[in-house]
Amino acid sequence: MSANPPRTAFSALVRRSFLISVWPIKSVVYVLSTVPIAMLLAVPLGLLAFPWALLARRVAAGTGQPAFELFLLLLGTALVAGLGPLVAWPLAAIERVRLRLVDSRPVPPARRVPFGPSWYRQSLTWRELAYAVLLVTMVPALYGMVALALVLIGVCALSPWLVPAGEINFGVIVITTSSQAVPYSIAGIAALVTVPYLLALAAGFHGAVARALLHPGSRDELHAELVEVSRSRARLVGAFEAERRRIERDLHDGAQQKLVGLTLQLGLVKLDLPAASPVAGAVETAHNQAKQLMSELRELIHGIRPGVLTDLGLPAALRELADQSAVPVVVETDLPRRPPEYIEATTYFVVAEALTNVAKHSGATTVTVTARETADLLTVEIRDDGRGGADPSNGTGLTGLADRVAVAGGRMLLSSPPDGPTLIRAELPCA
Repeated sequence: MSANPPRTAFSALVRRSFLISVWPIKSVVYVLSTVPIAMLLAVPLGLLAFPWALLARRVAAGTGQPAFELFLLLLGTALVAGLGPLVAWPLAAIERVRLRLVDSRPVPPARRVPFGPSWYRQSLTWRELAYAVLLVTMVPALYGMVALALVLIGVCALSPWLVPAGEINFGVIVITTSSQAVPYSIAGIAALVTVPYLLALAAGFHGAVARALLHPGSRDELHAELVEVSRSRARLVGAFEAERRRIERDLHDGAQQKLVGLTLQLGLVKLDLPAASPVAGAVETAHNQAKQLMSELRELIHGIRPGVLTDLGLPAALRELADQSAVPVVVETDLPRRPPEYIEATTYFVVAEALTNVAKHSGATTVTVTARETADLLTVEIRDDGRGGADPSNGTGLTGLADRVAVAGGRMLLSSPPDGPTLIRAELPCA
């Protein structure tokens, strides 16, 4: 037994043990099973390509009209390109399984994006269609030549018994007697040993083409993985936003309301106590701490997701940030619709953090915040006239902004030469 057994019909052909191996049988099964599959596939593909066939007939007959011929050409192209991949997809799934007969190397399952416009942008879709077209055009021609060679070998081997029924005409050679047929019979019988090799050669060639077209390439696999990563990221962002809203609601409706009640109770108790008593001082301190804690909790809730952002949208929330900023801020917005919630929140916090950094480090006198949406892309720019020289490596603030934007599927750009100005640009997809 070979320590390194052949993995394809091609590699098995050069082995001395080919004729006594399983490869000739597998090759025969592969070739024979191709015929009904090609015949079944020819029906839907033939219907889709019927406008092309009609166009070819009219052109050959010279009876076509240019406008109608152009219509037939475009109609056939639309049918084949639009519906052809749907016909080729189940065929490809069958062929990947059947390929194991002549190629034992594993073929990973095709990781497809959901059906839609992106499905037609995947190269595997068109390679599957190309294979389907080859299966109903070139493969019959290949197998036809193999069948002709087998018939020729069989007729030569049986020629002494076929001659009595009539002469055998090979075109350039005519056999009329049994004695004349004997040399051809010997050559035909000797050629019978080549039949398994011929079938394995045809099956191996067919299998190599099938593998080249149907094997998901690394680029397709990477694209599918990136699509899945994008979906997972979108699901995580959505789950994060939902959890953040739940925490905000629980704090607002639960902890904050209880703290308000506690503050009121302490205020009432303080009124009932003599002002000079020792207990009154402790209650006064507790009351002030409760009010301070309530203020801090209100700021915390506002920081999770500002109410103005939820109620009035991003333009109003940005204007509120501008009013609260220590540096004068001009806000310009051009948003024809409300972006998704997590995009709004990401934009808001990017601007809030950027304005905080400007107030702390830049020495700027004016800041301009611009937010606009074009072609499903929300772009926000924060420009200041400060000293510049902002460097992400000097702290985690700018890196945190870039990470927040990346989580939402966008990107952040920074321009901050020495002496300024500094420009932060975040691009976020809204599709």
